[in-house]
Amino acid sequence: MSEKRTAADLAWWIVLIAWSLAILFPIVWILYESLKTNQEFFQNVWSFPDTLKWVNYKNAWLKYGIGDAMLNTLYYVGASLLIGTFLTTLNAYALTRMEFKGRKLLWGTIMLSLFLPGINALIPQYVLMRELHLTNSLTGLVLLDSLGENVFFLMLLGGFMRSLPKELEESAFMDGASLFQVFARIMLPLSVPGIVTVAIFKFLGLYNNFLGPFIYLSDQSKYTIGVTMYAANQMMQYSADWVTMFAGVTIAMVPSILLYILFQRSIMEGATLGAVKG
Repeated sequence: MSEKRTAADLAWWIVLIAWSLAILFPIVWILYESLKTNQEFFQNVWSFPDTLKWVNYKNAWLKYGIGDAMLNTLYYVGASLLIGTFLTTLNAYALTRMEFKGRKLLWGTIMLSLFLPGINALIPQYVLMRELHLTNSLTGLVLLDSLGENVFFLMLLGGFMRSLPKELEESAFMDGASLFQVFARIMLPLSVPGIVTVAIFKFLGLYNNFLGPFIYLSDQSKYTIGVTMYAANQMMQYSADWVTMFAGVTIAMVPSILLYILFQRSIMEGATLGAVKG
């Protein structure tokens, strides 16, 4: 039995290593391609550069307007993250810790929306945004992504809050605390691991969001980093400056990679803590 388990572990280890290499290889390839000259790139896409051309990063920053795109992305992601995470926390608390008539029906209706493809809401959302004069506006995008609740995040944070002891709230109410005080002073601090996990997932989703900004933004000066890099890729139809584009892609990847490196432990702990307690 031990030998079978060891063989299975070895097989899984090989699969995971292969999977990791499949993820890392494109990142490494883009990195060293971004340090070549275009001549070296077209001669052999697999060879390493003779000398490192760091000037490609400067050219990408200036040519594609990555600095302005990063500022737009910072506003869009930052505002959406703060407002959206706060609203998700409020909704999760109301649906999992408060008792009111119709709560189960409301929760069931929200769960039912998991079976509806999000693309179905694209046209109604666009019509609504257009009628409210919120198209071609970063603030409009912030409102759309903040007020549009994600069921996955609601389930994740709701499951975490449901695992917290009910006696904490009951004791606070007996001591005369209001509903807001219980939420702000008890539930909010205890739910920080779950909130951090939701915030990290929200950040990754917002930062990598392409479809929303691409559809609603028509002014190039308002483009987020995802749409900016798409526009850079479209420019390759008329030029062949691939190494500069690879440098731009590398710059665009940096925030997500840094976030994952810094908060990977928080992601794993926050995603499983509620299930362990429950």
